[in-house]
Formats: sequence, structure tokens, C-alpha cells
Amino acid sequence: MAEQKMEIELVEVKAEDIMAERQAMYDAFMKAVPWGIGLTAAILILIYLIWG
Repeated sequence: MAEQKMEIELVEVKAEDIMAERQAMYDAFMKAVPWGIGLTAAILILIYLIWG
């Protein structure tokens, strides 16, 4: 078998980088929550009106 060499590059991780990424994820989640709640309510109302 061929010999495989593995190289791992260690990069300094800064709190600002982590916080920026997590803030972006949180913002996307908070934008999706009202849409999810509204869609669920609309589906439930539609089911009620059709099969009510």
C-alpha cells in the first residue's frame, strides 16, 4: 500500500471569529422562527377548514 502522509495545520482560533459565526447562526434562526410558527398555524387552520 502507498504510504499516506497526514498534515494538520493548526490555526489560532479567536473568540471574535467564533462569536461572529454563532451570532450569524442565531440571527438566521431568529428569522426562521416566525416563518415556522406562521406556516404551522396556516397549515393547522387549513386542516381545520378542510376537515373541520
